[in-house]
Amino acid sequence: MPTRFTASQSVAIAIPEQPIPIQHYLRQPQRLVRALFDPNRIQQLSLEVFRLKLRPLSFMSLSIQPTVDLKVTAESNGTIRVRSVGCEILGIEYINQRFSLNLKGYLSPEQLSNGTYLKGRADLEVQVDLPPPFSFTPKAILEATGNGLLKSVLLTIKQRLQYQLLADYRQWALSQTQQTPLTTESTDLPLVPE
Repeated sequence: MPTRFTASQSVAIAIPEQPIPIQHYLRQPQRLVRALFDPNRIQQLSLEVFRLKLRPLSFMSLSIQPTVDLKVTAESNGTIRVRSVGCEILGIEYINQRFSLNLKGYLSPEQLSNGTYLKGRADLEVQVDLPPPFSFTPKAILEATGNGLLKSVLLTIKQRLQYQLLADYRQWALSQTQQTPLTTESTDLPLVPE
């Protein structure tokens, strides 16, 4: 019988003002994905779908390495929606055949009287039919361990949002507003004595 693990994480981040509103930055899903995850662990499958190879995770005595396909959609108002569209567990075929992952989340800019905030939420659910040694472990222990693992994954993403995303947005906004200076070569004619 499958065991179900769940975790949710909300976020509200104050966005420092930049010359270009964050809504413009958020319309580029590939930038967001590269800011949140190690670019060496990302493969872009299509305009909106990215394959993310997570670092190996330890669950009880198992080490598993999930690969998740995420669809990242940008809406015209700057809201980003993320959902999982595929998943594979590398290395342990028994678990891979009995594993499902469902991730849904959004990130949306909100203009408040004291500035712009990015607000969002992610919900992560995993169902897995564990092999026999684990099926004898009390369900409460399995669930507490699995829920804690999922919560730590979402917390890591939240921390990257708060630091890497803001740094990438700042860098992007500055690069968009910097004009390349025109070269001012002297066009004066040399003075010729009369």
